Amino acid sequence: MVAKFLGSLFGSGSDPRSAAGSGEGQPEPASGSADPAAEELAVTKAALHDLRRTVLGKGAELPTLVLSQVLQLLDTLGALIGYIERSGASTEQRVLLNAVITDYMPSPLHTYLLLGRPARTVDSAQTTGLLEQLDTLHSTARNLDHQVRTGAITELAVHGQFLRDKFNVDGLRLEGH
Repeated sequence: MVAKFLGSLFGSGSDPRSAAGSGEGQPEPASGSADPAAEELAVTKAALHDLRRTVLGKGAELPTLVLSQVLQLLDTLGALIGYIERSGASTEQRVLLNAVITDYMPSPLHTYLLLGRPARTVDSAQTTGLLEQLDTLHSTARNLDHQVRTGAITELAVHGQFLRDKFNVDGLRLEGH
């Protein structure tokens, strides 16, 4: 469903998976999985993969600076997805990540690509506006990354404090010391 949505945004009209050939390296959502968060993350990861492929396919229509910023943002989001797969994240964090990948990035890019070539030059007001939006998205992605990683550290610290309190680790003494 996400692939069709992204395909409709960029006018491919066909299933993006068929354009990629065999689809190797593409994550498939786990059907029947007991963990809805893992399924949701798999869908987000697939959407990121599709968005990257679409952006690379339309790269010649984008100024180099725009393409570079988009790819940098996609790399940041990909690393964040990898971390979340290993460590987890809150529902709110996963929803924000999904929204950035499926809506906040594709929508302005699609609108920008609909503009005529003269409006897509490095010096145009439209390019400046898109770059500002991408900068805001990059800042949001970095803040989300920080929240996810800090949350995991805080959770570990709280768990460590619980274990210390429960087992009175600080009160343990070796005989003779």
